[in-house]
Amino acid sequence: MAKVSKKYEDALKMVDRDKAYSPSEAVELVQKTASANFDETVELAARLGVDPKKADQQIRGAVVLPHGTGKTQRVAVFAKGEKAKEAEQAGADFVGEEDLINQVQQGWMDFDVVVATPDMMAQVGKLGRVLGPRGLMPNPKTGTVTFDVTKAVEEIKAGKVEYRVDKTGNLHVPIGKASFDQQKLEDNFRAMMDTIVKAKPQAAKGTYIKNVSVAATMGPGIKVSTNEFKL
Repeated sequence: MAKVSKKYEDALKMVDRDKAYSPSEAVELVQKTASANFDETVELAARLGVDPKKADQQIRGAVVLPHGTGKTQRVAVFAKGEKAKEAEQAGADFVGEEDLINQVQQGWMDFDVVVATPDMMAQVGKLGRVLGPRGLMPNPKTGTVTFDVTKAVEEIKAGKVEYRVDKTGNLHVPIGKASFDQQKLEDNFRAMMDTIVKAKPQAAKGTYIKNVSVAATMGPGIKVSTNEFKL
């Protein structure tokens, strides 16, 4: 059995593993259990009653959190001509065409999010094996394949996060930093939960939101009551 740190043991003592806390209680507790010597990311984890193997029950999208994630995202944009200029003016960190594609093919990956204009997707498709496994491939569902590169870049810089249910029906998404004001962290939690509720597939049967928890990077999971979010 793996040994856990003294800090983790102390954090675990603060949490009642059998209790489902209200969102405000959970957020307050997750901040108390974040004891690392760096600003820990707070993540929301949800188990959903969907079958991701079925095309009509796959959940994927993006949302701009009210108070951002606390992380500055490095944005790479594949665009040309005027759209490339727009991307640069909007604050994109890297902008290019074939030159940028070649860099990525050679192993360069110093970015967090990728945006592409639709007319660049034929070339960007070459990067599927590189970007796909890392969850970085541009996708219309997340707003990262678009001619409105200004909006795409500005939203990402403002705190847009992508979410996607995995093959076991679980979803994990960052909702901020442990150093956030408690109310701001709770606002982000509620915004994400509202988004998950709205994303419920019509084909999903039975209980949709099975359980939800929040946790800091180095802290224990804290169960959150889903009563107010049930459909």
